[in-house]
Amino acid sequence: MNQVHLQQVECLVTLAEELHFGRTAERLGYSQSRASQLIASLEGRVGARLVERTSRRVALTRLGAEFVEEVRPAYRALAAAFSRARENAMRGALRELRIGFTGMVYEEVTRTFRALREEHGVSVHTCDLPLGTPFAAVLEGAVDAVIAELPVHEPELTVGFLFPPQDRLLALAGDHPWADREAVPVEDLAGSDLLHRVGDAPDYWTAAHTPPTTPAGRPIPSTRGVATLQEGLALVASGHHTMLVCRPLSEHSTRTDVRFLPVRGLEGASRLGLLWRTDRTVPPLTVLARLLADAHGAPHPSPA
Repeated sequence: MNQVHLQQVECLVTLAEELHFGRTAERLGYSQSRASQLIASLEGRVGARLVERTSRRVALTRLGAEFVEEVRPAYRALAAAFSRARENAMRGALRELRIGFTGMVYEEVTRTFRALREEHGVSVHTCDLPLGTPFAAVLEGAVDAVIAELPVHEPELTVGFLFPPQDRLLALAGDHPWADREAVPVEDLAGSDLLHRVGDAPDYWTAAHTPPTTPAGRPIPSTRGVATLQEGLALVASGHHTMLVCRPLSEHSTRTDVRFLPVRGLEGASRLGLLWRTDRTVPPLTVLARLLADAHGAPHPSPA
């Protein structure tokens, strides 16, 4: 049974209706020789003639007619199930996106989600991801895309939209010895305990967000990891740790026990990207990327 192909059954069911190899082949998009080959292969599997062929007519044998009567309902049910699945998949791709976040969902982004729903009929469902696990959910297919911090060097991922770069600031407690400064020299990070993001992020990504050393080569301690921004800010407020964050977080934070200071000499800005699997590019994702570009006054992206 495992050797019987659906094409063979499809060809026999169609031939039973047309009783003509030429019309059967045309209807199925095959060559006539291919249709004959499929029927012959099926007969070989069954072990008996299913079709009588003469120069004037094509007819089912008695066994062939009985076989078609038994197999036709199953074939049609399978074809209908496939059609429904395909329609549901297309409907889902067009009407709903699952977007993961490693951090906060800012108003500028949620306004774009609203525009996607109102203008294009596509709803967005968001889910929080651990700070240190930016790519796993999208690579595994748990979400359709993520808005995550860069860099990203994963070959399977497309950067659909690059958000504008943002300054990186050092979050520290309001009563920290450095709290009265206007800025913190990057070399002073060697004298702080910098929080790192916990997760399965690649080493290059982790090093970009929690530098292991200063530019002069001095080690930067990092004895504690966090999975969420809220956890990180709470530890910062305790006075025992500091944390590198992007400027939008400082602008949206309502905490009065945490200060955010520029870090002089720190290389590289913070940047977010809309990322999705290249082999799962669908129109709603490219539309979302264009809406984000419009919202930020950026050129329309052309993802690979």
